[in-house]
Amino acid sequence: MPIATVNPANGETLRTYEAMGEEEIERRLRLAEATFRTYRTTGFDERARLLRQAADLLEKDQHDLGRLITTEMGKPVKQARAEVAKCAKAMRWYAEHAADLLADEQPGDADVRDSGASRVRVRHRPLGPVLAVMPWNFPLWQVIRFAAPALMAGNVGLLKHASNVPQTALYLEDLLHRAGFPEGCFQTLLIGSAAVDDILRDERVKAATLTGSEPAGRAVASTAGEMIKKTVLELGGSDPFVVMPSADLDRAAEVAVTARVQNTGQSCIAAKRFIVHTDVYDAFAERFVAGMKALRVGDPLDEDTDVGPLSSEQGRDDLEELVDDAVRAGAELLCGGERPDGPGWYYPPTVLAGITREMRIHREEAFGPVATLYRAADLDEAVLIANDTPFGLSSNVWTRDDAEVDRFVRDLEAGSVYVNGMTASHPAFPFGGVKRSGYGRELSGHGIREFCNITTVWHGA
Repeated sequence: MPIATVNPANGETLRTYEAMGEEEIERRLRLAEATFRTYRTTGFDERARLLRQAADLLEKDQHDLGRLITTEMGKPVKQARAEVAKCAKAMRWYAEHAADLLADEQPGDADVRDSGASRVRVRHRPLGPVLAVMPWNFPLWQVIRFAAPALMAGNVGLLKHASNVPQTALYLEDLLHRAGFPEGCFQTLLIGSAAVDDILRDERVKAATLTGSEPAGRAVASTAGEMIKKTVLELGGSDPFVVMPSADLDRAAEVAVTARVQNTGQSCIAAKRFIVHTDVYDAFAERFVAGMKALRVGDPLDEDTDVGPLSSEQGRDDLEELVDDAVRAGAELLCGGERPDGPGWYYPPTVLAGITREMRIHREEAFGPVATLYRAADLDEAVLIANDTPFGLSSNVWTRDDAEVDRFVRDLEAGSVYVNGMTASHPAFPFGGVKRSGYGRELSGHGIREFCNITTVWHGA
């Protein structure tokens, strides 16, 4: 697969790069190992100073970087700039909180005495070089939410980014170097997917994190398991958006549109399945479809664009196949469903109703601006439909009934439950899923401790 920037808005190839050879990969692995030996001994104050400098540089680059992201993967430029700002925020959050999150823990006095010790502490030590295999859909955010906590913990990073965002990948390495991090603290590997296995098997690489597809997750987890290495996986999602009779329908429908088409619908945590109580189904559907029809599709560099092109021609083909399969099987097309003429990999905001379990779109993730509507007779059926998926990343629930909230929180199979709001990631809150959406957590204290050696230090009497 070529490593190239191809503008999704017109299919034009803007930049191409040669994949790194074995000699260069070896040089970078040696550098990562050597840098870790010294970087791991730096204090939190020094790491925080460097990370804050990187955040400052990131904000200065926001305008140009937003345009770069848009030309590489197609998201509307105003969303690209928001992604840059979010990354700077996360970097500053970890710079401020890492020392407290990784402070030594002191077991209770009674337990210390019972162990025969005079003193016991639990220390969080870095593991070493961590390989990050990252996707194109949030090409900056997905990397920073790994890199910021990993670097603050004293680890060093090796990035294998998606092959269609090489300029963003190279920018990240340059950013952290300009901020003052030692050269080997964070390195981009311009390589194809086939090279990942050998790198993960290298003894100098201590752990891996992957955000991406289910097959990619299986491959990385299999190799890491064979090598007895820690992994964190964030894979696909087909998040439910449940609307109950007590919900504010106007607000729910407005948020539902944003939740489905954020990043042109190419987001693991985008709401994809809209499960509506039968008492309010027609009213919600009318509002939701009207909102989807009103979206402006067009040039992602245009400030007024709501929905840009999909990231690749193959991505559009895959999405179109899911929609066509559903329509052939009897789904009702409420809007959209036909690719427009002209250049670029555009697909219109689309809503399907009458979904059955036999349709592919019921069990597969729709990665694009396509929503499915389900009618639920009651709360029990809503939970049943919501959980009838191999994924379990996040979920959205709209209700003003506290008893219903308790039921959904108890019974939904997902890593997050957002009540009367849209799923979003925040540096202070753990992020991750269950079932085929992966395992482990990113962000918060849980995320920074994923790649730490949690060490018991016992002192005799």
